[in-house]
Amino acid sequence: MSEEILVNVTPPETRVAVIENGVVQEIIIERAQRKGLVGNIYKGKVCRVLPGMQAAFVDIGLERAAFLHASDISNGSATSSDSINELVREGAEVIVQVVKDPLGTKGARLTTHISIPSRYLVFMPELNNLGVSQKIEDEAERARLREIVSNFFGDSSLSGNFIIRTAAEGVDEATLKSDIRFLTRLWHAIQDRLQTSPPMSLIHEDLPLFLRALRDLITADVERLRIDSRESWRRLTQFAEKLIPDSQVKIEYYPGERPIFDIYGVEDEIQKALEQKVTLKSGGYLIIDQTEAMATIDVNTGAFVGHRNQEETIFKTNMEAAQAICRQLRLRNLGGIIIIDFIDMAEEEHKRQVLRALEKSLARDHAKTHITEVSSLGLVEMTRKRTRESLEHILCEPCPCCGGRGSLKTAETTCYEIFREILREARQFDDVDSLLVLASQEVVDRLLDEESATLAELGSFIGKNIRLQAESLYSQEHYDVVLI
Repeated sequence: MSEEILVNVTPPETRVAVIENGVVQEIIIERAQRKGLVGNIYKGKVCRVLPGMQAAFVDIGLERAAFLHASDISNGSATSSDSINELVREGAEVIVQVVKDPLGTKGARLTTHISIPSRYLVFMPELNNLGVSQKIEDEAERARLREIVSNFFGDSSLSGNFIIRTAAEGVDEATLKSDIRFLTRLWHAIQDRLQTSPPMSLIHEDLPLFLRALRDLITADVERLRIDSRESWRRLTQFAEKLIPDSQVKIEYYPGERPIFDIYGVEDEIQKALEQKVTLKSGGYLIIDQTEAMATIDVNTGAFVGHRNQEETIFKTNMEAAQAICRQLRLRNLGGIIIIDFIDMAEEEHKRQVLRALEKSLARDHAKTHITEVSSLGLVEMTRKRTRESLEHILCEPCPCCGGRGSLKTAETTCYEIFREILREARQFDDVDSLLVLASQEVVDRLLDEESATLAELGSFIGKNIRLQAESLYSQEHYDVVLI
């Protein structure tokens, strides 16, 4: 597996693209005026406790109060059955960390289980036992890493412990010790700021995106990280030299005149990722709909007819779709509940193979996922952990014409609404001689053409003159009936 990371840095935004075997798999965007908050630590103030929801709202200095559930509160001997009233009280100060950015109308999601990541370790002040990533499967390597970290950190008077990340596999002792020193120094600095900072203040801010890309995305499979900003490249190399020395050789400054995202067609992939329809090489296609509650993905055979029989055609389309769906989930950063409507398969073995293909493709996803079996309705339900806005929500806003519905009333429908409004106005105001209808050009054209006879008949019925005026700024649904 050949993998590259491209980083495009401009003053208003930073964009990161993950390329696997020449194909764009993931796009992360961070804008200067709307930075992600995940990982930030705040000294918050509880502004409202909701016993019915077993949660509290916490003011951390943002536009909207953040949400803290009882299950995300650490309190010594507290258990999952403890009431929210026993864990926090209104007006109390609380140290919290953002685990999910504000999404839509929802505020940020918080936890009091603080975690501070570095390249190879995650320090957790409340953790009692040393943990090792489940993705490190070799028992001898797990034991080696445990011994290095526990022996070195065991001499420290600092409370808490570490989780050893997947990236630590094969890393030498000196590098791990350097990571431990960095995290302990950082935690001491955070504790000092906590003592002096007022409530509703930011205590610790996570790294900017281009540095997080080096910390979180560089793996053994990554051949190089290319960045197109000289200043950011300098900061990146200094950061690597200090904390991730073995990654220095992979960092390259890209000085070319051709935009770095054009090398692998990333700009085109971003545009495609905003479209509802995704075509498959076989001729089949996916329809992806993102709603407030969930994302739905419908698989269709389209122009693919196969060469053998219908069941084989359906199976091959579903197998291709399984891989394409996993890529689209990462590319679009779709999260929460996801419902996949594969084409109905008659054979149980085909269903199992499609599910296995889906699981295998999701194995490379950084986000945590969970898949259920095929339901009685032929649907696959899954969840994907969502910590930041989807690509569509970052780059787009609801259509001002349809309000995000994705469809408009026809000109015919609007004409009939206008007729009903004219009748209302005519009955309410008898002393008016004329009515002026303001509408879009499409609606006015229909009133003058297909609906002209109905309009003339209506004018005679109410005994008033009806005038029409096209407004270029009106959508097809928008109209006004004015008394003149």
